[in-house]
Order: sequence, then structure tokens, then C-alpha cells
Amino acid sequence: MAADAAEEIRGTAHGTAPVPLSVLDLVTVGAGRTATDALRTSVDIARLAESRGFHRYWVAEHHSMPGVASSSPAVILAHLAAHTGRIRLGSGGVMLPNHAPLVIAEQFGTLEAMAPGRIDLGLGRAPGTDGATAAALRRSDRLNEGADDFPQQLAELTRFLDDDFPDGHPYRRIHAVPGPVQATSPGGVQSPHRPPVWLLGSSGFSARLAGMLGLPFAFAHHFSAQNTVPALDLYRETFRPSEVLEAPYALIGVSALATDDEKEARRQVLAAALNMVRLRTGRPGLVPTPEEAEAYDFSPMEREFVDSWNANVIHGTPDEVRTGLDELQKRTGADELMITANAHGGDVRLRSYELIADAYGLPTPA
Repeated sequence: MAADAAEEIRGTAHGTAPVPLSVLDLVTVGAGRTATDALRTSVDIARLAESRGFHRYWVAEHHSMPGVASSSPAVILAHLAAHTGRIRLGSGGVMLPNHAPLVIAEQFGTLEAMAPGRIDLGLGRAPGTDGATAAALRRSDRLNEGADDFPQQLAELTRFLDDDFPDGHPYRRIHAVPGPVQATSPGGVQSPHRPPVWLLGSSGFSARLAGMLGLPFAFAHHFSAQNTVPALDLYRETFRPSEVLEAPYALIGVSALATDDEKEARRQVLAAALNMVRLRTGRPGLVPTPEEAEAYDFSPMEREFVDSWNANVIHGTPDEVRTGLDELQKRTGADELMITANAHGGDVRLRSYELIADAYGLPTPA
């Protein structure tokens, strides 16, 4: 069982890449574009990623953000599953406190039935939005309570996925369908696969929990770079071998954008940074164009934020991005790099993944 589970988690590096490369898609919507445009771009990127040997493709749960059209990861993943055939698909992540564990088990059991052996279930404990929106999602203003209950929610979700609540438990006769219960029904045949559970984090809490449970861990380096090395060290120090993994396996989310011209890369990341400025100051909107960002009058405090933010975005020519990714992997010891390309236009994001694939000599379609 451990070998099978580990095989679905660990990827294979291709070309000259030091570790497997994957994609994190925020389904960003640029000014003048629609959510339909963004989702079409997601299909294009997923197809490119599959054809070039990227290992997995994850989408992240966000809410009440006009520039991010990924409020429903399970729905998007079903769409991507219909347009791909081999690449792993998953959530990076589903915010567990926003949902009943049974609902998540049902959704990802359905995805597993659609794309057997290709689904990952990445879980986070943050709301993926502001407090007011989180309260609307959870129909409660006791948000800390949801985060504090994360280990218990995780245990409950895992029980539903494995259909193994003990006798006497109030949920013993409740089953997540599609799921293992179908194999125990008369004439039942069930898929041998179960979506591997990943824990996501931007601090030490989930790193420690993932280590203690022997689960794979994904760290959000792209927005919490100062915590990356401490969190990965904590994960490895606390790791206990499990039926899932015999040794730690950690990926990091990395913001990276490659363009044919270094100047264009700077223009694109400035626009993405302006989008973050607006989000962090309570003015979320569509991703602005590079022209709008160049014309924007940044205050000294905003300029300081932009410089700090972009210092952790690997951007430039393909060779510059490859060098930056190699150095980051060496510094952190990450087992996998999950690249997120943030830009106004879908064509720019698609081109970036193509250029990075070329820079590493990843396989080309026959």
C-alpha cells in the first residue's frame, strides 16, 4: 500500500530539471477579460503542461476576488480532467474549514471516478479570503474555531475517504459515494485508487502536522518566502513514516514568469504586484494591464511592498528563470517545484510555461 501511495505522490524529473516541475493555477482574470477567458487559458496550460512533462496541475480555492476565478476547485478539476489524459490534477488547495468533510470526500471521490489514479487532494486551513467572506461561507463568525479544529476535520475526512469509521461511531453507517463502500456492496467493484491527501501551509502548523502524520507537504513559498526553510526543516524533523510515505516529500509553490525579453518580464510582474497591492489594501480587482501599472503612482509604502513582493518572483528570460529555480531548489531542498505564473494576459502565462519547459529541455510533443 505504501509503495502504491508513494508512487502517486512522487514525480519524475525530466530534461535537466533538478526535480519534477508542476503547475499551480490561480485562474487569474485580467482587466478586459472574462472568467470564461481565464478558464479557457487554464485548459490550454493544462494541455501544454501534460504534453511537456510537468508532473501535476493544481488549482487553488479563493473567494470574493474578482481577479481570481477559482472559487470552486472541484468543478474546475472536472473540466480539466475532460481535456487531459495523463497529468495529475488536484487542489492546491481546498480550504477544509470552509466545507463539511463529507462533501469534500464526495467531490474528490467523484473526481477520482472521472480520472482514476490522477487526483490529488491538497488541503489548507486558511479561509482563502477575508474574514467577512469566510463567515458567509461557514455561516459562522467563529473563524478561529474552524482553524483550531483542522486536525479533527482532517481525521474525519480521511475516515470518509477510507470508509473506516469504527463501530459505534455516529458516522459508521454514512458513506462517501463514490468510495470504498461500493466495493463491499453485492457485486461491487471499486477503483484501487484513493486521492492522496496533501497538507498545505504557509507557516509551521501544517508542516508539523504533515510530518507527524507522514503525509506529503506543500509550502506556499510564493507568498510566504521568509518561512519556507524553517517550515520545511520542521516538516522533515517531525516526519514519521506512514502507510503513505516512508520518507518526507515536500513541494513548494513558486511564483515565476519567463518572457522572451527581460524588460517585458519586469512589466508583467509589476502589473501582478499592483494587483497584490490592491488586494492587501482591501481593493481587490481584476489583474491590471502592464500599461496601467506603469502609469500608476505608487506611494512610498506601496513601492516598498512591490519591491519586497517582486524580490520573491523569479522573472526574466528563460535562462534567468531556470537559474533562479535551480538556486531556490538547492537552497530549500524541495522535492518538487510547483510554478505559478501571474500576469495580466493568458497568452503571457501560457508562453511562460512553454519557455520554462524549453529551458529545461522537457519532452516535446511527438
